[in-house]
Amino acid sequence: MAWGVALWSVATFLTPWAAETSVLLLLSMRVLLGIAEGVALPCMNNMIARWFPKTERSTAVALAMAGFQLGSAIGLVLSPILMSQAGIFGPFVIFGLFGFLWLLVWISATSSSPDRSPQISIYELRYIQNSMSVPSLSNDGTNSRKVIPPFRLLLSKLPTWSLIVANSMHSWGFFVILSWMPIYFKMLYHVDLRQAAWFSAVPWCMMALVGYFAGILSDRMIQSGVSVTLTRKIMQSVGFMGPGLALIGLAMAKNPFIASAWLTLAVGLKSFSHCGFLVNFQEVAPQYSGVMHGMSNTAGTFAAIVGTVGAGFFVDLVGSFKGFLLLTAFLYFSAAIFWNLFSTGERVEF
Repeated sequence: MAWGVALWSVATFLTPWAAETSVLLLLSMRVLLGIAEGVALPCMNNMIARWFPKTERSTAVALAMAGFQLGSAIGLVLSPILMSQAGIFGPFVIFGLFGFLWLLVWISATSSSPDRSPQISIYELRYIQNSMSVPSLSNDGTNSRKVIPPFRLLLSKLPTWSLIVANSMHSWGFFVILSWMPIYFKMLYHVDLRQAAWFSAVPWCMMALVGYFAGILSDRMIQSGVSVTLTRKIMQSVGFMGPGLALIGLAMAKNPFIASAWLTLAVGLKSFSHCGFLVNFQEVAPQYSGVMHGMSNTAGTFAAIVGTVGAGFFVDLVGSFKGFLLLTAFLYFSAAIFWNLFSTGERVEF
């Protein structure tokens, strides 16, 4: 995580200078940024699996993702202000420096597992260890041996594929909404929402708020006796069926205000997925949670590319973006069915 943040902070900081030098150097900085950011979510899942009992993991993931989403909202709002005061260099320099500031706190305040933390109390350490359903994932002992992950074995299990399909659909829907909705609103309602900072920021804030309450609800369900498997299926069903229905409403909306309401609902309900597939890596394979998250993220990134690029070809071919919204809704429903058939909240033996 530390190396990832350091590299993407360097890439962010150097982006404006790279842009002034050559297109090739600019693209290199963007590639470095993407490579470095790829470590964030797998590392987050790996650490949460080490630090949190299963009855608290949904809230932990929801808080982490809320930080991600609120940070995006703050960045979208602050960037125009920083550009007006410090030019195009402003946001890149400020955000890059803040990455290094965060890095100092991270290095001094964190450790890979509870038993290696100098700040943890004996009571808290025993509580975490006694609440874990799997052996310790510390850096000591047999569970931490550096071996090549069993990729073929991981891919031979249907719960793994349920995670891959869920991550792919989540990324497809998210990046289609993020990339195409301003154009959709301009084409259909003649509203240039790209110039409105609130339009870019509100969906992120909605995801953070709804996702946090979904995390609390998910943990409460497990604590009250609902099985982990049923909880994950309910959360993910809301995270897919909800946006699917909202996109149908968006396609049928007659004015931009109703359309905006449907869009906000779709984005908000998507955050239930954080308490579905996103936390499920830790339950299916706690010893390989980071690896499995990385595998599914690769599929999710590919799906996001296909979705965002394919949307343009689809609109050119059919002549309407509403058809693509309905296609995305259908894919949401299909992914929800696949998830409910093959996912599990229990540990799978690999």
